[in-house]
Amino acid sequence: MRGRHKGSLLAAGAAVLALLATGCTTDGDSVPDTAEGSLEELAAKVDCDPSASREAAELRQANCETDDGRFVLATFSTDRGQREWLNEANDYGGTYLVGRKWVAVGDKKVVTALRGQLGGTVEESSHHSGSSGGGGSEDGDHSGHQSS
Repeated sequence: MRGRHKGSLLAAGAAVLALLATGCTTDGDSVPDTAEGSLEELAAKVDCDPSASREAAELRQANCETDDGRFVLATFSTDRGQREWLNEANDYGGTYLVGRKWVAVGDKKVVTALRGQLGGTVEESSHHSGSSGGGGSEDGDHSGHQSS
């Protein structure tokens, strides 16, 4: 009987590992594959009507609101533009949901809820107050980031 119990524990452990490897957690939540698309396509996936959008060569940005709360959704024309924007945004702190060429910015609760719909990776940064300059990209080109 003892060998049979050990075998069932190993089988249960393997099942948990398989769930974790596929993006499912043990509490029944799952994380979908990371979404791709335009600003409007991403907003539609979370049932948001984007408003007050900003457009630039490297960036499209809009405010969104869902039942979970408000957030900013931004899409980028290049991976480099996205990374530069995130590097600069880190100076302000916050919680970011990051996908390929898109970012959603909001409260941790909102970002966590969005991850259940859009996939992606959650990034958090600490707030650096009292900065009088420095940081950001060294070449001084911040055209991909627009502050609100």
